[in-house]
Amino acid sequence: MSTTPQDLHVDARPARALTAKEIMARKGGTPIVCLTAYVTPMAARLDKHCDLLLVGDSVGMVLYGMESTLSVTIEDMIRHGRAVTRGAKRAMVVVDMPFGTYEESKEQAFRNAARILSETGAAAVKLEGGVEMAETVRFLVSRGIPVLGHVGLMPQAVHTNGGYGARGRTVDEWKPIIDDGKAIAEAGAFAVVLEGVAEPLARKITDEIPVPVIGIGASNACDGQILVTEDMMGLFAINPKFVKRFAEIGNAIESAIEAYAGEVRNRTFPGEEHTYKMRGANA
Repeated sequence: MSTTPQDLHVDARPARALTAKEIMARKGGTPIVCLTAYVTPMAARLDKHCDLLLVGDSVGMVLYGMESTLSVTIEDMIRHGRAVTRGAKRAMVVVDMPFGTYEESKEQAFRNAARILSETGAAAVKLEGGVEMAETVRFLVSRGIPVLGHVGLMPQAVHTNGGYGARGRTVDEWKPIIDDGKAIAEAGAFAVVLEGVAEPLARKITDEIPVPVIGIGASNACDGQILVTEDMMGLFAINPKFVKRFAEIGNAIESAIEAYAGEVRNRTFPGEEHTYKMRGANA
C-alpha cells in the first residue's frame, strides 16, 4: 500500500523556507522556535510551528538506541536529512555534521558539508566547537555554506569533557565558553546553539554576541530554544532537567498498543467495518 503526501500531511504546494539571513535578523526579536526532526511525517507536522528544524546527530540515540552520538555516520545524516526536507516547506532545515567529518581540516569539513547540502537539500549545517573551529566556520561560510555553531556542552566531546554535565556553573568556567561563542559568531555563523550552561552565563553570551543564541538547557535568556522533539513529547522515561514534557506520547503509544493487542486476541479487531466484502454476483 502506497503512502501519499496527503497521508503524511505534507503540503504539496511550493513554499519558501526561512533563510539563514532571516534567522540571523531575529536577534533580540521574537524568539526562534526550533525542534529536532528525523523523518518526513514528523517534519511535516512540525513545519508550520517551527522556524528551524535540526536533523540532529541525536538521531543515533533517539531512533537507533546508541549510547552516544559518536557512532552516527554521514550516510545516516544524509538519509534523515533527505527525509526531513521532504516534509519541511517553511522551516529552515539544518543538518548536523557527525563526529569525525569536519575536525581534521577545513578542507575535509567543506567536502562533507557540501555533500550534505547537495544530497539532502538542507539549507545549512551545524558543527560543534568554539575557538578551535572558528577557522573552519570562516572557511565554510566564505564558500557559501551557512553554519549553525554549537558551544557549551558539546555531546561529541563527551569523553574529553567527562560526561554530559552542565557547564559554566562556576564563574571561573565562563571565559572559555564566552570566547567560544564570540569566536564562532565572528567567524560568520548565522546563529549559535548554546547547550547546558547556567542562566547568568547564557544571558551574558546572548547579550555579547551579535547573532542569535539558541538555547537548550540554557534558560529563556536566549534568542530562541531547541529541544529534541521526542523528549518534549514524553516518548522516553528519562527526562533531562532542562526538558519540559508538553505531552505524554509514550504513555499514549503504549495504551494504544495494549488496546490493539487485546482486540486481536479476543477477535474484535478487525471488525465488520474493517473487512472487505465481495462484489457483484458473488456478494
